[in-house]
Amino acid sequence: MSDDGLAVEIRGLTKVFGSGETAVRALDGVDLEVVEGEMMAIMGPSGSGKSTLLHLLGALETPTSGSISLAGRDFAGLDDKELTLLRREGIGFVFQFFNLLPALTAEENVLMPALIAGRRSKEIEDRARALLDRVGLGPRADHLPSELSGGEQQRVSIARALLMEPKLVLADEPTGNLDSHSEAQVLELLQELNRQEGHTIVMVTHDPGAAATASMVVFLRDGKVAGAVEGGSTQRVIEFFASLER
Repeated sequence: MSDDGLAVEIRGLTKVFGSGETAVRALDGVDLEVVEGEMMAIMGPSGSGKSTLLHLLGALETPTSGSISLAGRDFAGLDDKELTLLRREGIGFVFQFFNLLPALTAEENVLMPALIAGRRSKEIEDRARALLDRVGLGPRADHLPSELSGGEQQRVSIARALLMEPKLVLADEPTGNLDSHSEAQVLELLQELNRQEGHTIVMVTHDPGAAATASMVVFLRDGKVAGAVEGGSTQRVIEFFASLER
């Protein structure tokens, strides 16, 4: 735990792709704080920089300038090996298209982060099974992804994201490939993991209803933070977003 209770601290974050006249400034001086145990949604129009922000938060890309720290640990001070370890054990990823390996069972997919890290033990296997139980899929642990619905596959990916007990869970449009029923189930699960179990979650979404399940909604526009509003009400999120667009 960081001394100031911040899971994430971002200062002056800038990301420029390309150079010269063709340079694209995807992020332009973003300042952002995510408190430990918070669920934050990031919204914005296409090209606003929300996906770039998520990639930088996940240590998948390097900022052009500015700083990111996770639980008080600055990314800039880490070498490639340390960044790999951070991604593997400090950050859990939930993707829009699940990213499950089709030849592996649900349980084997959940175990993948540990297998990649060379950590195979009864303890980690018990944790994988417990996480599948937690997301309501214990009886389907031996099923392949093709035998699961989209919502079930996403719940497997959430269990996988939690396996290494990360300090931060990043969810990239986690309901963007689901029907409305599965979407509601996945959002309810993320809320429970946040509110009942204290997981820190940052979710990128284009859906005001999904964003409203978070405690805080941050809006990006043209690579900058345009504003923020408390979650909890889809209508409030829609109205606030509309006010920024005027």
